[in-house]
Amino acid sequence: MNFLWRYILITLILTLSPESGIAYANDTIKIGVVNTEKILRESRPALAAHKKIDQEFLPRDAEIKEMAEQTRVMQDRLEKKGATLSDTDRLELERELANLSRTYQRAQRQMREDLTARQNEEYGVILNLIDQAIQQIAEKERYDLILQLQDSVYRSQRIDITDQVIEVLNGRAASQ
Repeated sequence: MNFLWRYILITLILTLSPESGIAYANDTIKIGVVNTEKILRESRPALAAHKKIDQEFLPRDAEIKEMAEQTRVMQDRLEKKGATLSDTDRLELERELANLSRTYQRAQRQMREDLTARQNEEYGVILNLIDQAIQQIAEKERYDLILQLQDSVYRSQRIDITDQVIEVLNGRAASQ
């Protein structure tokens, strides 16, 4: 458990303990927990973003696969016919293979970078939607504290509002 969570828990314990001298009458603190990773895997906006990104990068992925195939074919040709080619032809084929290999690696690296940037862009939008949904639920159901927990050792299903957040997001996505 990291320092922030320890601090929050200790603060809550001290605040709520009878020895603290603070009387709360019948006030109770309502805490909720959200698993953002699950929301990013299962909500309609996240699934739509995944599909949108896949469609955007499909043509580039096909080009890169074609380059990989060309590289493989050229490598095979060099291995099979390299011994029978003249030195000049063999060197030319090796140079072409090296150039194609560099082009392939550059295209692959560029696509990964572009894909990561595009995913971050889409996830930024979705994270804003998640925050709005959490805010809506918190206000409606009068939560005092909602925590984002990804790797918690244990949390009660009673305080896990992840499915509620997914329902709100899916409802918004269906109405658009």
